[in-house]
Amino acid sequence: MSEKEEKYQFYIEEEQKGTRIDLVLSLSLPDTSRSFIQKLFEKGNILVNGKPCTSKKYKVAASDLVEITIPKPVDLQIEAEDIPIDIVYEDEDLLVVDKPRGMVVHPAVGNYTGTLVNAVMFHCGERLSSINGVIRPGIVHRIDKDTSGLLMIAKNDKAHESLSAQLAEHSITRRYQALVYHNIREDEGTVNAPLGRDPKNRLKRAVTNMNAKHAVTHYKVLERFGKYTLIEAQLETGRTHQIRVHMAYIKHPLVGDLLYGPKKQTVPVEGQMLHAKTLGFVHPRTGVYMEFDSPLPEYFVTILTGLRKE
Repeated sequence: MSEKEEKYQFYIEEEQKGTRIDLVLSLSLPDTSRSFIQKLFEKGNILVNGKPCTSKKYKVAASDLVEITIPKPVDLQIEAEDIPIDIVYEDEDLLVVDKPRGMVVHPAVGNYTGTLVNAVMFHCGERLSSINGVIRPGIVHRIDKDTSGLLMIAKNDKAHESLSAQLAEHSITRRYQALVYHNIREDEGTVNAPLGRDPKNRLKRAVTNMNAKHAVTHYKVLERFGKYTLIEAQLETGRTHQIRVHMAYIKHPLVGDLLYGPKKQTVPVEGQMLHAKTLGFVHPRTGVYMEFDSPLPEYFVTILTGLRKE
Protein backbone atom coordinates (compact mmCIF):
# COMPACT_ATOMS: atom_id res chain seq x y z
CA MET A 1 0.00 0.00 0.00
CA SER A 2 1.44 3.36 -1.01
CA GLU A 3 1.31 6.52 1.10
CA LYS A 4 -1.29 7.92 -1.29
CA GLU A 5 -4.03 5.46 -0.44
CA GLU A 6 -5.95 3.99 2.49
CA LYS A 7 -7.30 0.47 2.80
CA TYR A 8 -10.26 -0.73 4.83
CA GLN A 9 -11.93 -4.09 5.16
CA PHE A 10 -15.02 -5.41 6.89
CA TYR A 11 -17.40 -8.36 6.86
CA ILE A 12 -21.04 -8.10 5.84
CA GLU A 13 -23.38 -8.58 8.80
CA GLU A 14 -26.32 -10.99 8.72
CA GLU A 15 -28.94 -8.24 8.60
CA GLN A 16 -27.19 -6.57 5.64
CA LYS A 17 -27.43 -9.59 3.35
CA GLY A 18 -29.36 -9.00 0.14
CA THR A 19 -28.51 -5.28 0.14
CA ARG A 20 -26.86 -3.70 -2.91
CA ILE A 21 -23.18 -3.17 -2.25
CA ASP A 22 -23.28 0.51 -3.28
CA LEU A 23 -25.84 1.15 -0.53
CA VAL A 24 -23.65 -0.64 2.01
CA LEU A 25 -20.66 1.49 0.97
CA SER A 26 -22.66 4.74 1.09
CA LEU A 27 -23.37 4.01 4.77
CA SER A 28 -19.79 3.02 5.52
CA LEU A 29 -18.44 6.12 3.69
CA PRO A 30 -21.09 8.74 4.59
CA ASP A 31 -18.95 11.76 3.65
CA THR A 32 -18.17 10.38 0.19
CA SER A 33 -20.18 11.16 -2.94
CA ARG A 34 -21.97 8.48 -4.96
CA SER A 35 -19.96 9.39 -8.06
CA PHE A 36 -16.71 8.77 -6.18
CA ILE A 37 -17.96 5.37 -5.00
CA GLN A 38 -18.85 4.54 -8.61
CA LYS A 39 -15.28 5.39 -9.65
CA LEU A 40 -13.97 3.00 -7.01
CA PHE A 41 -15.93 0.21 -8.68
CA GLU A 42 -14.68 1.20 -12.14
CA LYS A 43 -11.04 1.25 -11.03
CA GLY A 44 -11.24 -2.13 -9.31
CA ASN A 45 -10.80 -0.59 -5.85
CA ILE A 46 -13.66 -2.63 -4.38
CA LEU A 47 -12.93 -6.28 -3.65
CA VAL A 48 -15.44 -8.86 -2.44
CA ASN A 49 -13.89 -12.03 -1.05
CA GLY A 50 -10.61 -11.10 -2.72
CA LYS A 51 -12.00 -10.50 -6.21
CA PRO A 52 -12.75 -7.13 -7.89
CA CYS A 53 -16.43 -6.19 -7.75
CA THR A 54 -17.36 -4.20 -10.85
CA SER A 55 -21.13 -4.00 -10.32
CA LYS A 56 -22.60 -1.59 -7.79
CA LYS A 57 -25.80 -3.66 -7.98
CA TYR A 58 -24.16 -6.74 -6.49
CA LYS A 59 -26.23 -7.96 -3.53
CA VAL A 60 -24.01 -8.84 -0.62
CA ALA A 61 -24.15 -12.09 1.31
CA ALA A 62 -23.60 -12.56 5.03
CA SER A 63 -19.89 -12.85 5.90
CA ASP A 64 -18.74 -11.41 2.55
CA LEU A 65 -15.34 -9.78 3.04
CA VAL A 66 -15.39 -6.30 1.50
CA GLU A 67 -12.08 -4.49 0.93
CA ILE A 68 -11.90 -0.84 -0.12
CA THR A 69 -8.85 1.03 -1.42
CA ILE A 70 -9.29 4.81 -1.27
CA PRO A 71 -6.71 6.85 -3.19
CA LYS A 72 -5.45 10.04 -1.58
CA PRO A 73 -4.94 13.15 -3.71
CA VAL A 74 -1.41 14.51 -3.99
CA ASP A 75 -2.55 18.11 -4.11
CA LEU A 76 -5.92 19.49 -3.11
CA GLN A 77 -7.29 22.93 -3.86
CA ILE A 78 -10.50 23.76 -2.01
CA GLU A 79 -12.66 26.34 -3.76
CA ALA A 80 -15.00 28.86 -2.17
CA GLU A 81 -18.63 28.31 -3.19
CA ASP A 82 -21.63 30.61 -2.96
CA ILE A 83 -23.77 28.28 -0.82
CA PRO A 84 -26.36 29.80 1.56
CA ILE A 85 -25.59 29.12 5.24
CA ASP A 86 -27.51 29.97 8.40
CA ILE A 87 -25.20 32.18 10.49
CA VAL A 88 -26.46 32.43 14.06
CA TYR A 89 -23.68 34.72 15.31
CA GLU A 90 -20.61 36.40 13.85
CA ASP A 91 -17.87 38.79 14.94
CA GLU A 92 -14.21 39.43 14.04
CA ASP A 93 -13.03 36.23 15.77
CA LEU A 94 -15.59 33.53 15.09
CA LEU A 95 -18.96 32.58 13.75
CA VAL A 96 -21.61 30.10 14.86
CA VAL A 97 -23.38 28.30 12.03
CA ASP A 98 -26.55 26.19 12.07
CA LYS A 99 -25.67 23.33 9.69
CA PRO A 100 -28.50 21.60 7.83
CA ARG A 101 -28.87 17.83 7.71
CA GLY A 102 -27.16 16.36 4.64
CA MET A 103 -24.28 18.84 4.46
CA VAL A 104 -20.73 17.56 5.00
CA VAL A 105 -18.64 19.80 7.29
CA HIS A 106 -15.33 19.73 5.40
CA PRO A 107 -13.98 18.31 2.13
CA ALA A 108 -12.59 14.80 2.16
CA VAL A 109 -11.43 12.29 -0.42
CA GLY A 110 -14.36 11.79 -2.76
CA ASN A 111 -16.26 14.90 -1.70
CA TYR A 112 -14.54 18.21 -2.41
CA THR A 113 -17.52 20.49 -3.07
CA GLY A 114 -20.78 21.50 -1.47
CA THR A 115 -19.40 21.33 2.08
CA LEU A 116 -19.74 23.79 4.93
CA VAL A 117 -16.08 24.75 4.48
CA ASN A 118 -16.69 25.66 0.82
CA ALA A 119 -19.58 27.88 1.93
CA VAL A 120 -17.70 29.48 4.83
CA MET A 121 -14.70 30.23 2.60
CA PHE A 122 -16.97 32.18 0.27
CA HIS A 123 -18.50 34.09 3.19
CA CYS A 124 -15.27 34.82 5.07
CA GLY A 125 -12.70 35.00 2.32
CA GLU A 126 -9.21 34.78 3.79
CA ARG A 127 -10.46 35.41 7.32
CA LEU A 128 -10.28 31.84 8.63
CA SER A 129 -7.81 30.13 10.96
CA SER A 130 -5.13 28.02 9.31
CA ILE A 131 -4.48 25.56 12.13
CA ASN A 132 -6.33 22.65 10.53
CA GLY A 133 -4.82 23.20 7.09
CA VAL A 134 -6.25 23.66 3.62
CA ILE A 135 -9.03 21.07 3.93
CA ARG A 136 -10.50 22.32 7.22
CA PRO A 137 -9.85 26.05 7.55
CA GLY A 138 -11.56 27.45 10.64
CA ILE A 139 -13.07 24.12 11.66
CA VAL A 140 -12.68 23.61 15.42
CA HIS A 141 -15.04 20.63 15.71
CA ARG A 142 -17.38 18.76 13.40
CA ILE A 143 -20.73 17.00 13.35
CA ASP A 144 -21.76 14.19 11.02
CA LYS A 145 -23.26 14.81 7.59
CA ASP A 146 -26.78 13.80 8.65
CA THR A 147 -26.57 15.52 12.03
CA SER A 148 -27.96 19.06 11.99
CA GLY A 149 -27.24 21.95 14.31
CA LEU A 150 -24.68 24.33 15.74
CA LEU A 151 -20.97 24.54 14.94
CA MET A 152 -18.37 27.15 15.89
CA ILE A 153 -15.83 28.29 13.31
CA ALA A 154 -12.66 30.25 14.07
CA LYS A 155 -11.62 33.22 11.93
CA ASN A 156 -8.09 33.42 13.30
CA ASP A 157 -5.54 31.13 14.94
CA LYS A 158 -5.83 32.75 18.37
CA ALA A 159 -9.57 32.12 18.48
CA HIS A 160 -9.02 28.58 17.19
CA GLU A 161 -6.47 27.82 19.92
CA SER A 162 -8.79 29.14 22.64
CA LEU A 163 -11.82 27.17 21.45
CA SER A 164 -9.75 24.01 20.97
CA ALA A 165 -8.40 24.35 24.51
CA GLN A 166 -11.95 24.64 25.85
CA LEU A 167 -12.88 21.49 23.96
CA ALA A 168 -9.90 19.68 25.44
CA GLU A 169 -10.90 20.83 28.93
CA HIS A 170 -14.51 19.66 28.35
CA SER A 171 -15.75 23.13 29.31
CA ILE A 172 -17.78 23.77 26.15
CA THR A 173 -21.51 23.16 26.44
CA ARG A 174 -22.81 20.80 23.75
CA ARG A 175 -26.35 19.53 24.15
CA TYR A 176 -28.09 17.47 21.47
CA GLN A 177 -31.62 16.17 21.03
CA ALA A 178 -32.10 12.70 19.61
CA LEU A 179 -34.92 10.25 18.99
CA VAL A 180 -33.91 6.74 20.01
CA TYR A 181 -35.51 3.32 19.83
CA HIS A 182 -37.42 1.77 22.74
CA ASN A 183 -38.53 3.19 26.05
CA ILE A 184 -35.71 4.32 28.35
CA ARG A 185 -36.97 3.44 31.80
CA GLU A 186 -34.72 5.70 33.86
CA ASP A 187 -35.15 9.48 33.59
CA GLU A 188 -31.45 10.11 33.12
CA GLY A 189 -28.12 8.35 32.95
CA THR A 190 -24.48 8.41 31.87
CA VAL A 191 -22.59 6.22 29.41
CA ASN A 192 -18.91 6.07 30.34
CA ALA A 193 -17.35 3.73 27.78
CA PRO A 194 -14.14 4.11 25.71
CA LEU A 195 -14.47 4.50 21.94
CA GLY A 196 -12.14 3.38 19.18
CA ARG A 197 -12.26 1.88 15.71
CA ASP A 198 -14.48 -1.18 15.46
CA PRO A 199 -12.13 -4.22 15.27
CA LYS A 200 -14.56 -5.88 12.81
CA ASN A 201 -15.10 -2.81 10.62
CA ARG A 202 -12.42 -0.12 10.61
CA LEU A 203 -14.82 2.40 9.07
CA LYS A 204 -17.05 2.29 12.17
CA ARG A 205 -16.53 3.23 15.81
CA ALA A 206 -17.27 0.93 18.72
CA VAL A 207 -17.01 0.60 22.48
CA THR A 208 -13.66 -1.12 22.82
CA ASN A 209 -10.48 -1.13 24.90
CA MET A 210 -8.25 -1.44 21.81
CA ASN A 211 -6.58 1.90 20.98
CA ALA A 212 -9.60 3.63 22.48
CA LYS A 213 -10.21 7.08 23.93
CA HIS A 214 -12.12 8.03 27.06
CA ALA A 215 -15.72 8.94 26.17
CA VAL A 216 -18.61 10.13 28.35
CA THR A 217 -22.18 10.96 27.33
CA HIS A 218 -24.86 12.18 29.75
CA TYR A 219 -28.49 11.81 28.75
CA LYS A 220 -31.93 12.59 30.11
CA VAL A 221 -35.41 11.73 28.89
CA LEU A 222 -37.47 14.58 27.45
CA GLU A 223 -40.48 12.66 26.16
CA ARG A 224 -41.60 9.04 25.83
CA PHE A 225 -43.53 7.54 22.91
CA GLY A 226 -43.68 3.88 23.92
CA LYS A 227 -41.51 2.43 21.14
CA TYR A 228 -39.32 5.55 21.03
CA THR A 229 -37.80 8.08 23.44
CA LEU A 230 -36.80 11.69 22.85
CA ILE A 231 -33.64 12.45 24.80
CA GLU A 232 -31.23 15.27 25.45
CA ALA A 233 -27.62 14.11 25.25
CA GLN A 234 -24.81 16.22 26.66
CA LEU A 235 -21.25 15.55 25.55
CA GLU A 236 -18.52 15.54 28.17
CA THR A 237 -16.06 14.35 25.53
CA GLY A 238 -16.42 14.70 21.76
CA ARG A 239 -15.40 11.51 19.99
CA THR A 240 -16.40 10.56 16.44
CA HIS A 241 -19.99 9.20 16.36
CA GLN A 242 -20.00 9.32 20.18
CA ILE A 243 -23.73 9.73 20.84
CA ARG A 244 -24.65 7.29 18.07
CA VAL A 245 -22.31 4.56 19.36
CA HIS A 246 -23.03 5.10 23.06
CA MET A 247 -26.81 4.95 22.62
CA ALA A 248 -26.52 1.83 20.45
CA TYR A 249 -24.27 0.33 23.13
CA ILE A 250 -27.03 0.63 25.75
CA LYS A 251 -29.56 -0.85 23.27
CA HIS A 252 -31.21 2.46 22.35
CA PRO A 253 -29.83 3.24 18.86
CA LEU A 254 -30.84 6.46 17.14
CA VAL A 255 -33.84 6.34 14.85
CA GLY A 256 -32.65 6.60 11.23
CA ASP A 257 -29.11 5.44 12.02
CA LEU A 258 -28.49 2.64 9.52
CA LEU A 259 -24.84 2.35 10.51
CA TYR A 260 -25.31 1.63 14.22
CA GLY A 261 -29.02 0.85 14.42
CA PRO A 262 -31.37 -1.62 12.74
CA LYS A 263 -31.01 -1.84 8.97
CA LYS A 264 -34.81 -1.84 8.57
CA GLN A 265 -36.07 1.41 10.02
CA THR A 266 -39.63 1.90 11.26
CA VAL A 267 -39.71 5.68 10.82
CA PRO A 268 -39.47 7.23 7.32
CA VAL A 269 -36.34 9.35 7.74
CA GLU A 270 -32.98 9.63 5.97
CA GLY A 271 -30.11 9.68 8.41
CA GLN A 272 -29.96 9.60 12.19
CA MET A 273 -32.35 11.84 14.12
CA LEU A 274 -29.73 13.89 15.96
CA HIS A 275 -29.64 17.68 16.32
CA ALA A 276 -26.88 19.78 17.91
CA LYS A 277 -29.26 22.11 19.71
CA THR A 278 -27.24 24.05 22.28
CA LEU A 279 -23.68 25.34 22.04
CA GLY A 280 -21.94 27.41 24.71
CA PHE A 281 -18.36 28.63 25.14
CA VAL A 282 -16.22 31.43 26.55
CA HIS A 283 -15.47 34.02 23.89
CA PRO A 284 -11.71 33.92 23.04
CA ARG A 285 -11.32 37.70 23.11
CA THR A 286 -13.84 39.01 25.67
CA GLY A 287 -13.81 36.12 28.14
CA VAL A 288 -17.62 36.28 28.29
CA TYR A 289 -19.61 33.03 28.25
CA MET A 290 -21.94 32.82 25.24
CA GLU A 291 -24.65 30.26 24.60
CA PHE A 292 -26.73 29.63 21.47
CA ASP A 293 -29.78 27.51 20.78
CA SER A 294 -31.06 26.06 17.50
CA PRO A 295 -34.68 25.01 16.96
CA LEU A 296 -35.34 21.44 15.86
CA PRO A 297 -35.47 21.07 12.05
CA GLU A 298 -38.87 20.85 10.40
CA TYR A 299 -38.57 17.14 9.55
CA PHE A 300 -37.72 16.38 13.20
CA VAL A 301 -40.74 18.33 14.47
CA THR A 302 -43.02 16.62 11.93
CA ILE A 303 -41.99 13.15 13.09
CA LEU A 304 -42.42 14.06 16.77
CA THR A 305 -45.86 15.52 16.02
CA GLY A 306 -46.86 12.28 14.31
CA LEU A 307 -45.66 10.18 17.25
CA ARG A 308 -47.65 12.35 19.68
CA LYS A 309 -50.81 11.78 17.64
CA GLU A 310 -50.25 8.02 17.72
